[in-house]
Amino acid sequence: MEIQIKDNKIFAPLKDKWLVLKPEEKVRQEYIARLVKSYGYELNQMEQEIKVNNSQRGQGRAMADIAIFKNEKDKLERKSPVIVVECKAEHITIHEEDYFQGYNYASWAGADFFVTTNQKETRIFKVVKGHIPKSLEEIVNIPTADEIKDDKKINALLKQTKAFTRDEFSKLLFKCHNIIRNNDKLSPEAAFDEISKILFIKIRYERSNSEGQIFSLEEFKKAKKYDDLYRAESDLPFYQKLFELTKKDFKDDDLFEDSEIIRIRENSFEAIVKELEIYNLSTTSDDVKGIAFEQFLGRTFRGELGQFFTPRTVVDFMVDVLDPQEGEVICDPCCGSGGFLIKAFEYVRAKIEEEIQEAKENIKAQFYNAEYEKMSEAKKAEVDETVNDLFTKLNAELDINNDKSRLRVLSYDCIFGTDANPRMSRTAKMNMIMHGDGHGGVHHNDGLLNVNGIFENRFDIILTNPPFGARVEKSLKITEADKYTDTARILKYRERYGKAYDEALKQVNNNIGKSLISLYKTGAMSTLTEVLFIERCLNLLKPGGRMGIVLPEGVLNNTNLQKIRDFVESQAKIVLITSIPQDVFIASGATVKPSLLFFKKFTDEEAKHYKTIKAKAEKKVKAKYDQQTAEMSEKLSTKGKEAVSAEDKKKLRAELKQIEEKISADIKAEIKEGFNYEIPIAEVEKAGISTTGSKIENELEPLAEEFKKYREQNHLWENKFREVKYEVIEDNIYRLPIAEKSGEVSEPEIFYN
Repeated sequence: MEIQIKDNKIFAPLKDKWLVLKPEEKVRQEYIARLVKSYGYELNQMEQEIKVNNSQRGQGRAMADIAIFKNEKDKLERKSPVIVVECKAEHITIHEEDYFQGYNYASWAGADFFVTTNQKETRIFKVVKGHIPKSLEEIVNIPTADEIKDDKKINALLKQTKAFTRDEFSKLLFKCHNIIRNNDKLSPEAAFDEISKILFIKIRYERSNSEGQIFSLEEFKKAKKYDDLYRAESDLPFYQKLFELTKKDFKDDDLFEDSEIIRIRENSFEAIVKELEIYNLSTTSDDVKGIAFEQFLGRTFRGELGQFFTPRTVVDFMVDVLDPQEGEVICDPCCGSGGFLIKAFEYVRAKIEEEIQEAKENIKAQFYNAEYEKMSEAKKAEVDETVNDLFTKLNAELDINNDKSRLRVLSYDCIFGTDANPRMSRTAKMNMIMHGDGHGGVHHNDGLLNVNGIFENRFDIILTNPPFGARVEKSLKITEADKYTDTARILKYRERYGKAYDEALKQVNNNIGKSLISLYKTGAMSTLTEVLFIERCLNLLKPGGRMGIVLPEGVLNNTNLQKIRDFVESQAKIVLITSIPQDVFIASGATVKPSLLFFKKFTDEEAKHYKTIKAKAEKKVKAKYDQQTAEMSEKLSTKGKEAVSAEDKKKLRAELKQIEEKISADIKAEIKEGFNYEIPIAEVEKAGISTTGSKIENELEPLAEEFKKYREQNHLWENKFREVKYEVIEDNIYRLPIAEKSGEVSEPEIFYN
């Protein structure tokens, strides 16, 4: 069955006539062809655009795009269809809230299966009879023409749900891990790398939404058989070819080296494909898929790589405290598996999705009113088309492939991270893809050095858990190998970031041969990695930017690190210190008692104010001791007969040192008096995780709520946008960002193509 198109019209065999070639109509006819070719259905057991009983007001007319019946007899007798299909235009990304309307139609029609498709993505749901559920239950596939006649087979399909628990998916990944360890004798970390490759092959295949719907062993063997017919002896094995295509698709993400291959046997590859085949990774809920992946990571890397995982309760708390807003640029220079970046991405995405949903509810209220109920069927159809068109335009805000969308800006312009461990940077990228995206800003790079958009004075928010206790050796030099040399990307980044990018490159290019710690003022005070990262994070922040960092408690109370604390206080205000129990990190393999510190870098005005107060304090205190120190210095410098004895010199030097310490303490006291502000300090005894990693009470949650009230009352920082509103003007919809401070509404923006 071939699709027929001519003169801007498309032939609809179910209606036996030519229709106007609209994007939705093209998708509908393509899916009808797929039902015939791939599932074996006859045209006489299908119907296009059937009205179903609509028992709810405010929903518009209930029209099912395609209905599939058990047989022609059921269709003629107007019995309930088994499958109802809702079609969207190919360029439209389908979102959760869009499923419910079509799901309602399927439910009212008495169908068992509800399908929604835009050809690129097809999702299949089980219809729960008797009530409209709050969440949809996704399943693997619809029945074929043979299976639809067999109630047992239909029931078996309805049980193949994809609303699997996170634990089940996590256990399944672990099972795959064991297949590789047993068959190929790889270490846990190397086995994980191979699973990563297969997951990416699967994601790529399922995103293309082939006729097979999921990357199953059967689909693999079918494609392999075809490949074998034309394969030259010198060709790669088919599974290696699939990986080459996957590397090509993800080339811009630097996920794999060009020379990387799959390092397991083909039978291991097939066994893993078989295990994973019931799950479609392109469509599984990001939350389920992402958290399951994190659980698997935790089990795989606990111990040796435990330091790369910040406990989720801590991540949630730190993101809640800093309250990232849409449009703010966020970075983690030691991102590990990407926990902070994922949470920040999800936190902002949830706010965007809420506003889109609210806009849809407003549109429904505006169009589906008492007047609508009195309209003719033709007029109702026009209103429905208007509402659907507005919903489609709103969905463009959540389409990651739309350059103007809010989700695209969040994903591509606002999330950045680095990790010095290549396996971890790759894992962070995959973890972010599993959670919905934002992976493009993550790099394998030393977090203390600039790369891509990660450079000084660029970020609104830093969230990080730097490595503790290690030291950066003074002998560690910046070398030619640290230079960024990809000329095509340098041009791209220069175009994106302007002159600031050329300045950023100088950090490495102008310091070849110098020690890494010489780039940092604190390098002269301490070589501890956590100390250097405090300064690095402050440098990365814009004036007024804020930061949350996990630090060992010693940074707060170790006398040897007093100079570090003084340095920090000269750059930023401390907005909160939270001491948490050691138990939380023991489960991740750490042994140091941690504290969570939150800073706000001085605004330009605050920095100027601080310098003025410091200069006044130094002048005032030094004047007080000037005469005394001058006399002592004179005695120490006197030579000849009038020179003091060696013993007296020793005493004088000790006294002078004491006075200098007193001067330093007095200056600090003066500064604190002149630059005085409150520092909230909290200690929690239970932070949601026990020493064994099990779930317990979490005192961080109420603390985050309490801090939010305190922060708002004391105006610790101002939010960039309060909200985004949408306005319908002559069947078009416009975005209206509203500023937090003034409440001013920006110029209306068009955000769809």
